[in-house]
Amino acid sequence: MRAALLLRCPDRPGIVGAVGNFVAAANGNIVEADQHSDPAADLFLQRVEFDVDAPLDALRKEFAAVAAPFAMDWALHDLAARARVVILVSKQGHCLADLLARAHLAELPGDIVAVASNHATHAELVERFGVPFHSVPEMNEDREAQEQALGELLTECAADLVVLARYMRVLPGWLTDQWRERMINIHHSFLPSFAGARPYARAHERGVKVIGATAHYVTAELDDGPIIAQQVLPVSHRDDPARLERRGRDLEAVVLAEAVRLHLEHRVIVYGRRTAVFD
Repeated sequence: MRAALLLRCPDRPGIVGAVGNFVAAANGNIVEADQHSDPAADLFLQRVEFDVDAPLDALRKEFAAVAAPFAMDWALHDLAARARVVILVSKQGHCLADLLARAHLAELPGDIVAVASNHATHAELVERFGVPFHSVPEMNEDREAQEQALGELLTECAADLVVLARYMRVLPGWLTDQWRERMINIHHSFLPSFAGARPYARAHERGVKVIGATAHYVTAELDDGPIIAQQVLPVSHRDDPARLERRGRDLEAVVLAEAVRLHLEHRVIVYGRRTAVFD
């Protein structure tokens, strides 16, 4: 089994040695290790990937004894285990189509088990990939009922990760709290300057020289969760609003797929409003 150990704890001497001794005692072989000390937060963060011939539950029990003296928050994962992914989408389908294609080509270490939407726009696209499509519309302006139905669907799907692939509805706090650090969103990086409608048109009017995309974990605060991945792209006066938007869609798809991969490969540690990404 190839395992990934992620940990965070107050920074102090002996942590690296204790982790190395744990792997050695399990007759494991470290194949990848990375770490970061944050003096401002007084935190040590580490990701260790290792090969080992031992049951995961037994390893977790053994490491709990190692972690306790250091007050570690930690997780130990079997990298062969495939996560169950549910995608939420509205009318814009570029991120959805990209993720479906990547999953079909085995480029993502997870399985898309369902797609849910408040519109039926992409039902045919989803069904082409053999993925169940669930319509969760708002009926008779009953927003709470729609949100409750969506929450029940995510639970029924036994999702490990929920991806908002341009899902254009604000989710309630009780739902985002339920999927804390297991729900990823994507948006353009014009916030807060060009929030709301027509961001690319207003960015063009302002004469921006770069566009970008940001993927982050979802929190109750809108578009304010810990950032996982970002990219920017230079643009010029030759890029009209339609071209800006097209190039922005391409960037959003790439950045979202990168964030999903990093999460599924257990390469992200959240601390406070920040992340450490070990890639």
